[in-house]
Amino acid sequence: MVGNNQVGQGSMTLMESRPNQLIRIKLEFLKPFQATHTAEFTFKPSGDQTLVTWSMSGKNNFASKAFVLLMNCDKMIGTQFEKGLENLKTVVEAEVGIKI
Repeated sequence: MVGNNQVGQGSMTLMESRPNQLIRIKLEFLKPFQATHTAEFTFKPSGDQTLVTWSMSGKNNFASKAFVLLMNCDKMIGTQFEKGLENLKTVVEAEVGIKI
């Protein structure tokens, strides 16, 4: 998959899916740097709502470690996670027909 200059190039592979519990995805980044990570979405009931947690883990090579030292990755990636979760909320609300 090739994205724009903000996304880069890579692929996603669904590794595991348990309805109402977990989605696990293997992320293989090719550009702007090579890396392999695992992204997980977990779902837990919370009253009449669902708590969604999005996490990502993986090993960093030397170049990735240097990048982390120079960039505020929590701000950069955290902002993307927040935006993605907001988009997920919008889609779910549209499908269910209620505001959460």
